[in-house]
Amino acid sequence: MATGSMKSKQEKRRSSLSDDELIIFVLGGPGSGKGTQCKMIAQRDDQFCHLSVGDLLRLEQESGSKHGTMIKNYIKEAKLVPSEIVVDLILQAMKRSGKKKFLIDGFPRNEENRVEFYSACQLKPKFVLYLSCSKEVMVQRLLCRQQRDDNIETIRKRLKVFENSSLPVIEYYRSGNTSRAELEKILFLRGKAMELELDQPDYGE
Repeated sequence: MATGSMKSKQEKRRSSLSDDELIIFVLGGPGSGKGTQCKMIAQRDDQFCHLSVGDLLRLEQESGSKHGTMIKNYIKEAKLVPSEIVVDLILQAMKRSGKKKFLIDGFPRNEENRVEFYSACQLKPKFVLYLSCSKEVMVQRLLCRQQRDDNIETIRKRLKVFENSSLPVIEYYRSGNTSRAELEKILFLRGKAMELELDQPDYGE
């Protein structure tokens, strides 16, 4: 029964999207400049919809939904929210936007995210943008933001999660350990995912 329900849910999610979506995954550590760069791109090209996974999770936890409390606890502990919930939020936001070009900021955060996204909608990114930034600069930016969840202990946990869970995904795209079909849909620069060095302190999140 559960398997049939899950299959029906996945088919429903797939039916809401088409193969002509242009999807860009934007990866980088907390405070690396993902949000700032995505906003700049979306301002220059209004056909892009910028979706911040962090913002989607925060909005969901504030909505009073059944997943809100659970998401709040995961974020408080600097843990990754289950992939099915994250992907559902992304796909719902994509559908609501009415657009075909997407900058998905902060995703996939781990290998499970990457697999779940493809399983849910059968879509892959056109390319991956990785914002490379030193740990020192990221910590400095996060402390300066003074958000309620940005204390030094939480920041250290977030950076540890990024190192353990997100860096392997970045390496997956960078190393070329992908199928030929997938390589055709990801923009590589000299065999590596496109990278930017953004250590300047004015780039934001």
